[in-house]
Amino acid sequence: MPGPDTSLLVALLFASFATSVMVALRYFLAAGLFSWLTERVRPGLYAAQGAQIRREIGWSLTAAAIYGAPAGLMLGSWRHLGWTRIYTDFTALPLWYLPLSAFVYLFAQDTWFYWTHRAMHEPRLFRIAHAVHHKSRPPTAWTAMSFHWAESLTGAILIPLLVFVVPIHVAMLALVLGIATVMGVTNHMGWEIFPRRLVHSALGHWVITASHHENHHEDYRCNFGLYFRFWDHLCGTDRGFSRRIAGARAPVEVARARSPRRPAPPPPPDPS
Repeated sequence: MPGPDTSLLVALLFASFATSVMVALRYFLAAGLFSWLTERVRPGLYAAQGAQIRREIGWSLTAAAIYGAPAGLMLGSWRHLGWTRIYTDFTALPLWYLPLSAFVYLFAQDTWFYWTHRAMHEPRLFRIAHAVHHKSRPPTAWTAMSFHWAESLTGAILIPLLVFVVPIHVAMLALVLGIATVMGVTNHMGWEIFPRRLVHSALGHWVITASHHENHHEDYRCNFGLYFRFWDHLCGTDRGFSRRIAGARAPVEVARARSPRRPAPPPPPDPS
């Protein structure tokens, strides 16, 4: 660890490197855990996807380095310069602000993701960057961070910028990052981990799980959200659940949302 005589630049660079390592470890822990769980609950689901998973891990390590760099600079700025709005005293702001701040961060991240993700489906950007993610067909627990470096850049900057503007307790920031990790993995792992009664409830109408996001990997021009279905509902891009995952109830919701004249999407181009 850098000592008290270490220059600020070295300290910030060390923080960026250490954070990149932590992001990579977090990815391996979460993806590995849910991959192991998948093998127990859905034996053989990933049996033919070894080459795909190796490719996903390679891209994810690149993404970890990109996500870790600005996050490390942010943490270094907090520890060494006091520039951020991160706080550690639970009494510094009203207790009711704790869950509110977490929701503000999640909604801001969801909003940023919806619009940048939707932009990534513009044909030229899709070929350049986002096709890497959609080359995972079907996605696995290892797909969540499998991004082209250009797409990783768009996702890596928001939270490190938010902490300079919106106050958040360090515990709530950890909660936000934990939710991002768990939902990123579970929404891609190819089966529904949450109970059917939750997925098809009023809450499930607004919160994204694998049943909803899998449909994005099947019909690439819909279901662009990250955590919530708010923007998809508002902008008319919600196409309901994946029939493969959600089963018999899915066609009813899909049929209600989909235009009957909408053509089937073409397969994504090979980014290699």
